[in-house]
Amino acid sequence: MVHEPTSERSGEALLLDAALQTIPFGFCVWSADFELVMWNQHYLDIYGFPRKSIRRGMSLYEVVALSTALGNHPDTDPKSFYEAYTAELMGNRSGLRAVNLELTASHRTLETAHIYAPGLGWVVTHEDVTEEIARSDMMSERKRELERQYALLDAAINNISQGLSMFDNDFRLVTCNAEFVSMYGLPPELARPGASFDDILDHRRRTNKHTPVDINAYRAERQKILKGGRFVREVVKMANGTFLSLRHQPLSGGGVVTTHEDITDQLAAEARMRHMATHDALTDLPNRGLFREELETALKGVEKGKQPALLAVNIDHFKAVNDSEGHATGDKVLRKIAERLSEAVGSRGIVARLGGDEFTVLLPNVTVPREAADLARSIVKALGEPIMFGRKSIRLSTSIGIAVAPGDGKTTDAVMNNADLALHKAKSEGRGTYHFFEAGMDATLQRRRMLETGLHDALANEGLSVLFQPIVSLETDTIVAAEALMRWEHPVLGPISPVEFIPIAEETGIIHAIGGWILDAAAKAAAQWPQHVRVAVNLSPIQFKRPDLIATIRSALETAKLDASRLELEITESLLLEDSQSNLDLLLAVRGLGARVAMDDFGTGYSSLSYLRAFPFDKIKIDRSFMADVATKADSRAILGAMISLGQNLGMTTVAEGVETAEQLAVVRAEGCTQVQGYFFSPPVDGAAMVAMLDAEKSSLGRRTA
Repeated sequence: MVHEPTSERSGEALLLDAALQTIPFGFCVWSADFELVMWNQHYLDIYGFPRKSIRRGMSLYEVVALSTALGNHPDTDPKSFYEAYTAELMGNRSGLRAVNLELTASHRTLETAHIYAPGLGWVVTHEDVTEEIARSDMMSERKRELERQYALLDAAINNISQGLSMFDNDFRLVTCNAEFVSMYGLPPELARPGASFDDILDHRRRTNKHTPVDINAYRAERQKILKGGRFVREVVKMANGTFLSLRHQPLSGGGVVTTHEDITDQLAAEARMRHMATHDALTDLPNRGLFREELETALKGVEKGKQPALLAVNIDHFKAVNDSEGHATGDKVLRKIAERLSEAVGSRGIVARLGGDEFTVLLPNVTVPREAADLARSIVKALGEPIMFGRKSIRLSTSIGIAVAPGDGKTTDAVMNNADLALHKAKSEGRGTYHFFEAGMDATLQRRRMLETGLHDALANEGLSVLFQPIVSLETDTIVAAEALMRWEHPVLGPISPVEFIPIAEETGIIHAIGGWILDAAAKAAAQWPQHVRVAVNLSPIQFKRPDLIATIRSALETAKLDASRLELEITESLLLEDSQSNLDLLLAVRGLGARVAMDDFGTGYSSLSYLRAFPFDKIKIDRSFMADVATKADSRAILGAMISLGQNLGMTTVAEGVETAEQLAVVRAEGCTQVQGYFFSPPVDGAAMVAMLDAEKSSLGRRTA
């Protein structure tokens, strides 16, 4: 049994309570011993009772005496009224509704009606009918309205999809709807007002329509809810396997209203959806996302001395199966491989399919690496057995790469990458085997380490430089901006492309320092340029994970004394692929500084258009890959034209990157592109050359206008 207290008030759970409090007449219940059980606010108001003067358990005589003292029932004394009223109540135990009139201290006429409920007492309503009596022609309409309200209340209670019950403080049934009766299969005697909660519970237990529970403990829980005064939700599992959502709302006048909803199908649907989101549709194995979560969990055990082992499993030459037998057969083979792989691993670990013919196995803890090797041999053998389809036999081999944490990596990406390196080593050794990751197995790894160390040294010793590539307006044929491009020459390896060192900087976290450095350098350089020339700086998605990004940008602008409107920040759509709302908020904050925001490499991603709708970019930069054959192929030109037109319609500046020939320039100009960038105008140049270029352009313009 799960309790979920909350401050929320379920509308359906409070339906009866709201009705009692808002009906336009007083309402109270007297027990068989003439003690007050419950009432509503209208009851207090109509007789002028002070709120604290009425309490549960007051005798009828005490209430009559108080009412008379307040001036009500002016034609009689408390004793006479009490005797007459009790006689009237005792005389009506037939279950029929009896009506009479009373006079209040304010000379208002009340119509009181009572009905006897066995086991509960008398339910009494008190309605001010002064005007109705004075206007007898309206009496019948008023009564019809009252009956309609009763009917609406009854219809509302009996037509909601959930079961509804109301119990008083003595755990006796006040009312319930048909759905409640049907849900628990209650006989008529247990569906009547006054039925004992214990009797109803006993019936439910006997008919297997209740969760197995100690009766005293369960009753204590209900007492706690009743006295707690707060809305409580719980989900219980019934003995027959169904799940119910119960919402309890204690009532201000005593008692509790509960709604009962069968959520078995809902929970099952949610479980199916969760399973579909985390499992491969073809093999029903965990998918990449779930596997990464499992690996991350396993790596947390490293601190406790555990050694998770990862086996990257790949089917050799599987593409040939698809090519020769068709994808339908290929899918059958993959399902068989998944089955054999799961059997080989058993309860020792987790098997997942990452995609295609890529599988992986996680052993949460190995005592010695040999355990992983033993399993790898078993897998190679099991997957090497022929797979039969009718009379056809398909035989495959398997290569496996093994990485054992923490020696082969302490992060999810590191362990998976190193297992993949070991897998490639196994394939290079003839396939159909396994190989452990070794620190020196790949020159790429050694180079990467040199680059990691070199990046820190370059940042500390001014080993980085920045070049600027002009961006030209096609309207004025003048330079209106320049993109800042980082360059690095390693002392041993020579020039290193940003394509290679930026990902390393992102993975190691040094990108934040490098990003701050190029912002400072670009802003200082741009401060020396004419006021109409902006500087564009690329931002890495990793930089958006730091809360001080806005402060870093502001600091660079203030240090250089550069107006924010002259700074353009270029991002790629990968920034918006995850945690997009947070990143969108940061982009809006960048815009709030006064800087401009551009989407770089537009058209290369699968969701560029959706991000143009998500954030109002100032500029889109069409990727250089669209320039290659734009002057020779009509379809390429059509695509380019469509992107330029899209930018124009959205009010965004469009920049064509990678313009290298006069023919390409002619096309982008004809298609209406706003700005261009590329080697046709200038390669990236250093700061001094950029200043000289701008000075020369200024002089040329001066001569033309002289």
